[in-house]
Amino acid sequence: MNNLLDKLTIYDYVIVVVYLIALIVIGLVSSRKNAEGAEHFLAGKSLSWYSIGFNMWATNVGPSMLLAFATVGYTTGIVAVNFDWYAFVFLFLLAVVFAPRYLSSGVRTLPEFMGKRYGSDTQTILAWYSLVKMMISWLSLGLFAGGFLVRQILGIPMWQSVIFLVALAGLFAYTGGLRTVAKINIFQMILLIIVSALLTFLGLSKIGGIGTLFESTPQGYWSLIKPAGDPDYPWYAIALGYPVAAIAFFCTDQAMVQSVLGAKNLEQGQLGVNFIAWLKILSLPLFILTGIICYILFPGLDDPSLAYMTMVTNLFPTGLNGLIIVVLIAVLVGTIGSSLNSLGTVYTMDIYLKHVNPNADSKKITQVGRYTIVVGCVLAVLVAIAIDQIKGLNLFDVFQSILGFIAPPLAVIFLMAVLWKRTNKAAVNTLLTFGAVLSLGTGVCYLWVFPKDVYTFWPHYLMLSFYLFVILLVLGILISLVVPKSSYEKENETAFQLQMEKPTLRVKWAWGVLFVVMLLLYIVFR
Repeated sequence: MNNLLDKLTIYDYVIVVVYLIALIVIGLVSSRKNAEGAEHFLAGKSLSWYSIGFNMWATNVGPSMLLAFATVGYTTGIVAVNFDWYAFVFLFLLAVVFAPRYLSSGVRTLPEFMGKRYGSDTQTILAWYSLVKMMISWLSLGLFAGGFLVRQILGIPMWQSVIFLVALAGLFAYTGGLRTVAKINIFQMILLIIVSALLTFLGLSKIGGIGTLFESTPQGYWSLIKPAGDPDYPWYAIALGYPVAAIAFFCTDQAMVQSVLGAKNLEQGQLGVNFIAWLKILSLPLFILTGIICYILFPGLDDPSLAYMTMVTNLFPTGLNGLIIVVLIAVLVGTIGSSLNSLGTVYTMDIYLKHVNPNADSKKITQVGRYTIVVGCVLAVLVAIAIDQIKGLNLFDVFQSILGFIAPPLAVIFLMAVLWKRTNKAAVNTLLTFGAVLSLGTGVCYLWVFPKDVYTFWPHYLMLSFYLFVILLVLGILISLVVPKSSYEKENETAFQLQMEKPTLRVKWAWGVLFVVMLLLYIVFR
């Protein structure tokens, strides 16, 4: 029984209505305090560590995590938690390497950061690439997953599902900016933890406890590291391929980093990034475990992507099913709201103010950002419908492979720009143009033109991402060695040498304890 709609009672509808009212009240109260102009997008640089952590987690979680993690948990066990636990390394990189440079430079967007170093052309190219990346990887994928779940619940077509969802999610980004989105996300992520923990508890109670959980699963379900011959997640593919997407995802993506740019100070930003790393540990008990318990209770599902909704419809008692609808709305509003705010920020700051109307006042800046959000909503619906046509991969692999094909150019240019002074404008611009065509073109061929389920010559999608990264890295190094720096770079080289704060004692302790905990977790689940 996977039809949640048939189980809804008056109590469920009351829960949903109360939640929506609470959401709107929080949004309206928060939006009254918002500044206009650039500060509208960065919450007036007022975010504390907990707001940053919850907002980044809300941006990251999305309905795709609920759906995809349960799917992979059902089919292969806990291996997919690598995509959250292994992330702590790259979040640390964001906190101690990238964030000090971003905040010291005083930028509002990451294209602006690169533009300060390499010039206006680089800023513009990266802005457009960032817009495409956010449209695909954040808005469209998140919207697709939300629409997929709504389709399972209500039985309505994908296009109707995504239109309804994006309209709701876009409301808060349109009216309130980052401050409103961050306030709402604190409330929603606490709700997500409570409801997801309840689902896990109900599942464990149903199967008879932790002992039964371990005894009733196949060998290898509890291993984070799969052998090289594993067809789905060989260890080398995760070890080499995942870092490419992770660096681009956590360190160079406006949607993720914008919360850090809105921090009160560097320490709060670094502690906020540390907090999301702690929150990611919860992926195993809250999301992956749902799929594993479903495997025990409901083996032989025709479609493993139904694992999450199968658990919900069969375990939640009558009168509480409204909670799960609330959570689906919460994670969607969190991801899409943050993404739309970032989309508006990049277009307004890096395209509109730079090339269309440099003298725009604060009111006009805010207005253009809101118009961008509306356009983003429409485009996200169209791309989400296109993603629905991809065949031959499970949902988790669809999400990860798309991110993997977008990531290589961004990972290469930011690593080179931050870690190697010799990196020049010619290399960065080449990687953002030719590299983008190569990487995205490979992704289109892999997913649509020569799909993996028909053409078996493809390597693992994570290794494809790694190969693209290596090719672009070598190309970037060669260009930087052969082509001299531009006059702009020579003139601004000294000015861009940033004086960065060192991590405080609190930051060092927070990350030190996290490293110990993550090491222990990998030893236990090796």
